[in-house]
Parts: sequence; structure tokens; C-alpha cells
Amino acid sequence: MQAELDHQFMQEALEQAKLAALAGEVPVGAVLVRNGVVLSRSFNQPIANHDPSAHAEMLALRAAATQEQNYRLPGTTMYVTLEPCAMCAGAMLHARLGRVVFGAPDPKTGAAGSVMDLFSIKQINHQTMSEGGIMQKECGQLLRDFFKGRR
Repeated sequence: MQAELDHQFMQEALEQAKLAALAGEVPVGAVLVRNGVVLSRSFNQPIANHDPSAHAEMLALRAAATQEQNYRLPGTTMYVTLEPCAMCAGAMLHARLGRVVFGAPDPKTGAAGSVMDLFSIKQINHQTMSEGGIMQKECGQLLRDFFKGRR
């Protein structure tokens, strides 16, 4: 059952990533879910927003926190097409997310196991579970196609 939900919500994150690609942004999408209900969704927008922090995850966290009127979002799962960077992983820890599910690993800036794993540091006062590789092929292909068109 969880695997089906993970696939369903990662598919929604992929749709967000495609919107990013159409906008000329690096194609990363994110969907934040609690109890099977989508709280927010977003895609990368640092170029359009002139904001280095406008990653898909950050925008989804901001939208959900505003909606919930609480910067803490316990019991939520973030679905994101690319392994979170240190900034996004740190924000997820501060927001007290229960779980992060990502598609493609990021060997250059990934902070959920590729370069470092902020989610595994036991000294941090909140533990967020992370799982990678959900729809990895599809997520990775979208990124490869985007960058191949740029080169």
C-alpha cells in the first residue's frame, strides 16, 4: 500500500518537475503530503524568482506552513524528484517532516546520502526518515534530457 502511494505522489512530483522544465528551470518537483492528502506542491523557481532558495522543496514547505499556520509540519512526507540539497534537508528537519522520499540521487550536492546524509545525524534533535530511488529512472531521465538540451 505504501509503495503504491509513494509511486502516486512521486508521479505528481514529476508533473511539477515538468512544469519547471517548461519554465526553463532545472526540472525538480515536490509534493508535500499528510495522511494521503496533498498540502502543497511546487517546482524549482530560483531563476524566475531571483532567489537561490526557491527550490521546489522550499516553496512547497513555505506554502504548506502558511496554509497550516505553523512552521512545523509533523506527520508529513515530502516527495521530491531529486535528492535534497543541504539547504532543503535542513529546512525539512526544522519543519519536523516525518519522511522524505526522493527519486534520483544527486552525486554533486545530495544531502540524503550521496554527498552527505543530514537525515542520519543522531545529534540533531529531530529525525526525518529518508528513502531514495522511487521512480529513479523517470526522475533521472527528465534531468538528463533537460541538461542534454542545454549543452
